[in-house]
Amino acid sequence: MRNLCLLAAFISPLACAQVVSVETNSLMRLPNTASTLQLERLVVADYGTLLIPSNVTEVTVGELHLGREARIAIVPSEQALELKVLRAELSEGSQITARGAPGSFQKAARSGRNLNLQIKALKAPQLSVDARGGAGAPGFFGLDGGNGQAPGCTWGQAGRGADGNDGSDGQPGASGAQVRLEVPREYPADKIKVQVAGGAGGLAGPGGKPGAGGKAKGCLVYTTEGGKSGRPGADGQPGPTGAAGSVTVQRL
Repeated sequence: MRNLCLLAAFISPLACAQVVSVETNSLMRLPNTASTLQLERLVVADYGTLLIPSNVTEVTVGELHLGREARIAIVPSEQALELKVLRAELSEGSQITARGAPGSFQKAARSGRNLNLQIKALKAPQLSVDARGGAGAPGFFGLDGGNGQAPGCTWGQAGRGADGNDGSDGQPGASGAQVRLEVPREYPADKIKVQVAGGAGGLAGPGGKPGAGGKAKGCLVYTTEGGKSGRPGADGQPGPTGAAGSVTVQRL
């Protein structure tokens, strides 16, 4: 009966009260069939992770329990996420993450996802939110220079090695998120930890290696000297750090 209720709730979030449990050391992904989800109770056991998809924009939870080192991981998106919790009990090391994604050679870094988190009743040694921006993509490697042509015994001299190409600059890191917290008035400010730093800039692309000059060659009548090697390409510059996000805390 409970499984039928869960299935109905995934198809229509308002169909019935929903209880979601994530087991120890496991990962569960919420359904992406609706942008708004309502959960009666959400339990993420020790070292477990609940993944909230990018198309979900609002999650309402009646009772939230996060075990030791448990995570609620929010997938990056241009749309902010509203996470509203009536009662929350968070264990040591638990965290809500809304981090951006690192860049790659094909994609730019993603910013931390903007988050509006409301918790009306909170019991936790620390409320930890990580909404930093993704690290920038690394620069491209410079191409290596070609080797110089070897000399002949009856013609010419050894060719000079070609210069290596310069590496490209790293890409900028993405910005941190805009995080708004609404927490109980009595919850200590020194127990609130929110990270919204911009992502690190991408690593510089290394310069290409120099091409080797043509090798010296000993002939019957004379010896042909080897060619000079080319110059190595210059390394690119590291990418700039992304802009920091912001944190707003409002007391309920």
